[in-house]
Amino acid sequence: MAQTEAVNDSALREEALGVFEAIPQKMTAIKQTEENPDGVPLTAEKIELGKLLFFDPRMSSSQLISCQTCHNVGMGGTDALPTSIGHGWQKGPRNSPTMLNAIFNAAQFWDGRAGDLAEQAKGPVQAGVEMSNTPEVVVQTLNSMPEYVDAFKAAFPGEADPVTFDNFAAAIEQFEATLITPNSAFDRYLAGDDAAMDDQEKRGLQAFIETGCTACHYGVNFGGQDYHPFGLIAKPGAEVLPAGDKGRYEISQTADDEYVFRAAPLRNAALTAPYFHSGVVWDLAEAVKIMSSAQIGTELSDQQAEDITAFLGALTGEQPIIDHPILPMRTDTTPLPAPM
Repeated sequence: MAQTEAVNDSALREEALGVFEAIPQKMTAIKQTEENPDGVPLTAEKIELGKLLFFDPRMSSSQLISCQTCHNVGMGGTDALPTSIGHGWQKGPRNSPTMLNAIFNAAQFWDGRAGDLAEQAKGPVQAGVEMSNTPEVVVQTLNSMPEYVDAFKAAFPGEADPVTFDNFAAAIEQFEATLITPNSAFDRYLAGDDAAMDDQEKRGLQAFIETGCTACHYGVNFGGQDYHPFGLIAKPGAEVLPAGDKGRYEISQTADDEYVFRAAPLRNAALTAPYFHSGVVWDLAEAVKIMSSAQIGTELSDQQAEDITAFLGALTGEQPIIDHPILPMRTDTTPLPAPM
């Protein structure tokens, strides 16, 4: 589309509605299925407990690292590092994905090894390169603080022993389900506001659709639904696609899964540099060009790349405003921090 060509908003919107969905204004339930269309309701008690746990560094063995450390809700849900720093100052193997809108992903982690956010919440706690803790010590820590015991009883009423690692994860999942970013310029455009996006952003949306980006990046989260080989047409260089990280192959041990990763969600992409699982690309326009060449075999013009990059900026939604909670006080029975 030429830069001066007028955009047909009605036609473009209709085309976009066939591929994408808007972020909802509010989440009231999760895990809806055909068998259980009502899903699991979000409750204020679970959300508030999950918020405490998300921000509490005492869930790590060093008592220095929390979920918030690597998924900073004030920085697009990431830590803005190529790969995160964990226990013992170890560098993690992959870039930390954003937790904003993660509730809309079909699975969690770059390789999709966690089926939902509750399962995901258990992983970093136990990973030696991240929080390096154990479920037993987490439960011991929580039981040592009466405020936490009361909060678990309120969040999981009727359970004889509500302070469990499963409930720990379920509460975090409920809090993270509230970390959504509605009302982006694109969502307002999708709802009928022609003026919500400027002409360049509209050209970028058109190019995003026409060049085939929607083969991987579709739905409410512009990705996060399926798995694709990184380098479907041409593999990028080793600095972008490290040879030692074979993606889903490490989970399935199936040759077809070598260098296969979950399609990255693109909501708030302008806030979440650096890009890719290797975290080596800091410029969004460069990331757009790499993906176009590697995944769909298209060499974008500079104008197309600029337009698509501008459109991706229109996917930045209203960021969640989260007050840092006052955490329960430790007691004499709370485990001491382990050396980093």
